[in-house]
Amino acid sequence: MVRFLVWVDGDAAGWSCSNCRWRFPVPTLLSEADAKDAYDRLANVKFREHKCDAETSLPAPNQETNWNTDTAFSDRARMLIKRGYAPKVAVELVLHEMETEHGNDWRIMEKARADAEDFLLRVRKGLI
Repeated sequence: MVRFLVWVDGDAAGWSCSNCRWRFPVPTLLSEADAKDAYDRLANVKFREHKCDAETSLPAPNQETNWNTDTAFSDRARMLIKRGYAPKVAVELVLHEMETEHGNDWRIMEKARADAEDFLLRVRKGLI
């Protein structure tokens, strides 16, 4: 099963696995931008290292998220920007997510990269 990093808001904010109960909580004193970037990089490394366990796996959702292919990239990037990420960082994170989800399908990744360039261009022009 494909797994990817998911951001969880609320009291238990932090990165978590989409497939199991693995979590990487946000440290309480995290406030500077460099510290947040370091946290994200560390969470990504720890996520890659963890092994999903059958007894901690989450049940399969009843309905998968169906991203509209025309708006999937911009919707995901906007969500991250609303959470405080810079547009360039949000675009990089969305590309990473999509590569994790669809890495073997070069057509989807090619479209995602084109969407990323278009999204950043529209941000620079002030259209978003």
